[in-house]
Amino acid sequence: MSTQDGMGRREEKRGEAPGVETFRGGRLLLSYLRMHRKGIGIFLLFSLIFLVVFWLYDLPLGAVGYGAAICGFLGLLALLWDYGEFLRKYRQLALLKGEVGITLEKLPQTDQELELAYQELLKILYRQKQEAVNENQRHYRELTDYYTIWAHQIKTPIAAMKLMLQREDTAVSRELTEELKRIQEYVEMVLVVLRLDSDSTDYVIREYDLDHMVRQAARKYSTQFIYKKIQLKYEPLQVSVLTDEKWLLFVIEQVLSNALKYTKAGSIEIFMEEPKTLCIRDTGIGIAPEDLPRIFEKGYTGYNGRGDKKASGIGLYLCRRICTKLGHRIRASSVVGEGTTIRISLERRALEVE
Repeated sequence: MSTQDGMGRREEKRGEAPGVETFRGGRLLLSYLRMHRKGIGIFLLFSLIFLVVFWLYDLPLGAVGYGAAICGFLGLLALLWDYGEFLRKYRQLALLKGEVGITLEKLPQTDQELELAYQELLKILYRQKQEAVNENQRHYRELTDYYTIWAHQIKTPIAAMKLMLQREDTAVSRELTEELKRIQEYVEMVLVVLRLDSDSTDYVIREYDLDHMVRQAARKYSTQFIYKKIQLKYEPLQVSVLTDEKWLLFVIEQVLSNALKYTKAGSIEIFMEEPKTLCIRDTGIGIAPEDLPRIFEKGYTGYNGRGDKKASGIGLYLCRRICTKLGHRIRASSVVGEGTTIRISLERRALEVE
């Protein structure tokens, strides 16, 4: 939870209607009385016993009444003081719940053995939780380091195989080259996942030429355009955008890759819409209406993905996460049998905290 969320919740509590505060106070009072119902019941029982004994021995009942009234008054004062301590501890615990990170250093002070035993149990559980979290973080860092090294090492044999395939120009070599490109794309996706979840980021936010990024993406998939005989409709956009070039380029490449994957014939068009929205439209098979709201969910492949058998449901999920981090917005519209349009709103919004 972000600090702003915590402040917002505290503001909500301060701005609550008096009726809500009264209701909460009444509920706390009833809870406190239930906690001490045994003591209150015993006091009333003893008073009743005294009344019965005095009545049986024909003694003045007023003496018992006066004594019970004095004891009741003093008991009420003690109860009010104890209720004030109860409220203080409750509010202190409520403040702890609203903090970003909860620690046990600010637990209410107490001299009651039962509460001390509960606090000691909480400290043991908290210590065990911290040890488990630290162990998981260490294990995650080791896995991250391993996969990062693997992703960089695997690039060497991929590059070597590309060079070997360039020596001959046959249908098989061209097909193998395209498959190698797909492998390289999956490796890049692994690196993106690792970088997105890392503690540090390498964002370089400044004004970039959008045409430069689009041309890079188009060149990357140029052989697929030619091989599948898909027409690319693109005119210079003449737009600059405040973003990170590397991360936005990854998003554009993923959208183009999906468009090529699900377009058997026709064209892919790249154009701008107002306000400052990059659109990539294909004439592919389209997306089923029931799948459309979920295509940016992690691991969701939908009807097309299940038919393709190769879809991972990760590409568009990563696109959405990257756009959120960059302050952009990505959305899709589609008609089955006619095609899909992906819109990337490049108007920079405030960065969102995940």
